[in-house]
Amino acid sequence: MMPGMGRMNPRMMKKLQKQLQNSTEDIDATEVIIKTKDKEIYFSNPSVTSMNMMGQQSYQIVGEPQERGLNGDEEATNIPNEDIELVASQAGVSIEKAKEALEECSGEPAEAIIKLMGG
Repeated sequence: MMPGMGRMNPRMMKKLQKQLQNSTEDIDATEVIIKTKDKEIYFSNPSVTSMNMMGQQSYQIVGEPQERGLNGDEEATNIPNEDIELVASQAGVSIEKAKEALEECSGEPAEAIIKLMGG
């Protein structure tokens, strides 16, 4: 509870509630990722609300969080499927080989293609 709210008159309280409703917006998010220095907190299909209060933008995230570490295996899952498909088609290899090459090349498509083509 905010300091002094217990003494606020009902009329002022209604005015604040109306302002809050007018400054709130639902966001159609498909995922939210919060990155810290040692992990990611991932929300799949969250309910996200944006609020503007006194010029400060705030976001409320509601959903089931999942934690992921930032080691090599889990970071490799962040390679976009488009990059994997590009490497596979350009180098003429399977999706699995393309993904392995991208993981070894830190997600760099050009390096992975050159590696796979024997360059």
